[in-house]
This record gives sequence, structure tokens and C-alpha cells, in this order.
Amino acid sequence: MSKFAVLALTALLIASCGKKSFPTLEYMPDMYRQASMKAQEWDPHSPNGVGMRVPPAGTVPVNYEPYTIALLDTLAANALANPLTPTEDVLEAGRKYYNTFCVVCHGVTGDGKGYIVPKFTMPPSLLSEKLLAWPDGRIYHTIMMGQGLMPSYKQQVPADKRWAIIHYIRALQRAAHPQPQDSVLMATGRYNFMDDAPDTAKAVLWPKR
Repeated sequence: MSKFAVLALTALLIASCGKKSFPTLEYMPDMYRQASMKAQEWDPHSPNGVGMRVPPAGTVPVNYEPYTIALLDTLAANALANPLTPTEDVLEAGRKYYNTFCVVCHGVTGDGKGYIVPKFTMPPSLLSEKLLAWPDGRIYHTIMMGQGLMPSYKQQVPADKRWAIIHYIRALQRAAHPQPQDSVLMATGRYNFMDDAPDTAKAVLWPKR
């Protein structure tokens, strides 16, 4: 290493040992002192005084899915059909999203005994005769719009995952209310509905062989 390089390196090291808490040299100062605004920062040039902007009229968000059924229009909601086939992948997605967003209130098996009970009001059981009679569209509508103490989950759960959750709920219902053919399979030991509660859907629709 040349003497000049040694001297330059020594000078750089000495200069870096200062006690100042602010930089003496700003590299690309435009990156530090930007003209951009934070979302809720005061902006004297904005009509409403903040950095947030109202989207132009007619703006449509990316992946926007219009939902025109009103909260109390259950007849229209009942007519909605589940577009998904209950394949193993769909049931697995339904199980994942159910255990993420629904299990805290409705419980692992759908009986309404979630983690919030008894500190909070027990939600309706998904295994009741009332819910058994609900069409898929009605359950979807409830996920979209909320009902009673249940808020809307349309922002948290994508449309296809809502339908997947409904398939998983149907599997939980079947586990709680076995059909005749299910009882035969249980008697022969081919599968156990509650062998693994979080994976009930898979146990119900794909018996052990």
C-alpha cells in the first residue's frame, strides 16, 4: 500500500471519530430532505390541510370486487352460489383461514366456544340447526357484511378464501352431524371425525384408507 493511501486512510479514520451527532457531509441530500409527504403530515398546499389525497372521481381500486347486496337483503344473499369445488386444496385453505380469523370466536370445532369465551359473549354455534339450514350465500353475506356483534371480514379475507371457509364450515357441520354413510365408516374404523380437530375437514372428506 502506498504512503498516500495510508495517509488518506488515516485521515478518514481520524475524521470519523468526531463527537458531532449530525453529518458534516450529506450524500445525495434530496434523499434525506424529500419533497414527499407522509400520509397524515400537514400540507399547507392541500385543500384539506393534510398529505393524504382523495382519489379522483371514478377511480376503481385494483382487484376491486363490487358487492351490491344490502345488509338486510338476505333473499339476494341466499341466491349466491359457492363457485369453489371442495377439493383438498380448497379445504386446506378454508381450514387455514378459519383458524386464523374465525376460531377465536367460533371455536376449533365450530361450537361457538372460542378463545374469547367466557370473557366475552358466546357467539352462535355454527353447528346449530339454524346454521345448517343457511345456504352458502347467507354465510358468505355474513362474512362480507357482519351481523350482530360480528364485524365484517371482507377486508381481511379475500373472496375465494371466504368461500373456502364456508366449505370448511360445512365439513365441521358434517363432523358434528354425521350422515349414515359416515357412521358406517366410523364403525369400521376407517376414520375418526375428531382425530385431529383443526383438520376435521380433511378427515371428513378424505377418509383414511
